[in-house]
Amino acid sequence: MTANDMTVIAMGVHVLDVLVRPVEEIPQGQGGQLVEQIKMTAAGSAGGTALTLAKLGATVHSAGAIGADPIGDLLVTLLQRDGVDTSMLVRRDGEQTSSSVLPIRPDGSRPAFHVVGANGTYGPDDAPWDAIASATHLHLGGPEFMGGEAAAKILSFAREHGVVTSADFLAPGEPGLLDWIAPALPHLDYVLPNEAQVLGFTDTSDLVDGCRRLLELGAGCIAATAGAAGVIVVEATSETRIPAFAVEVVDTTGCGDAFSAGFLRGLSLGRNHAEAATLGCATAALVAGGLGSDHGAFDLAAALEFTHTELLEATS
Repeated sequence: MTANDMTVIAMGVHVLDVLVRPVEEIPQGQGGQLVEQIKMTAAGSAGGTALTLAKLGATVHSAGAIGADPIGDLLVTLLQRDGVDTSMLVRRDGEQTSSSVLPIRPDGSRPAFHVVGANGTYGPDDAPWDAIASATHLHLGGPEFMGGEAAAKILSFAREHGVVTSADFLAPGEPGLLDWIAPALPHLDYVLPNEAQVLGFTDTSDLVDGCRRLLELGAGCIAATAGAAGVIVVEATSETRIPAFAVEVVDTTGCGDAFSAGFLRGLSLGRNHAEAATLGCATAALVAGGLGSDHGAFDLAAALEFTHTELLEATS
């Protein structure tokens, strides 16, 4: 597959993030606090992955629901700025565009204040079926918002048309959610959760055991991120650990989405799962170096170069 042969539908959760850094504590009462930076970015498990895939040279279409409001207008503008086609986003009257406020701690971690908004209204009736059939990849960000049975309708259609399918999640890991999303798993080639989601969904204490539980429910391959511990790729007969890169972390927002983008882009270039996960880790590291999901002016060539040079340094 050549560098221009990846056409992705990034479907599902699209969010506008408002990020503030650094924040060590929320002022009491009516108190105020000066900070270094406030920024707004396109984000979400579909939106954040979409914009990074576009940076990496894929042809990317966002599909999801946003409000007919100024927040939605800004979200569309930010996605388009990074090269994402937004014509498949549905505008909902009377619904707020999903948004988050993220106070970023000095170590790069953050709590989140989140409004679900229009993301909770998207489902199979909104799916762009013809576009899915002609795509090479369908990435479903946040299948838990529509539920596993609804997601399965879309994913099975994609698989029938030879489209590579993948998904990651926005919701925190809770055991009850696994039954809700399970019908989608047999229709997913790749599931790209984080460690806390795997452990929470499967009610296990071991990441590999949790990944294998998701495989038993029908998923093809699990690539689970674990922060500074890197990524583990679990398949039916193997498990491979990929280290994270040694970088100075400014903000972890969007790193999981960036990993998804790099991993999927690597697969589209014919890389094996370990090589694709390494590109995913490199892409996440590039995003972690600044504020927001859209941090970094890198392209595919820069991400591949970073993978080569920094991996040697990080593992030497």
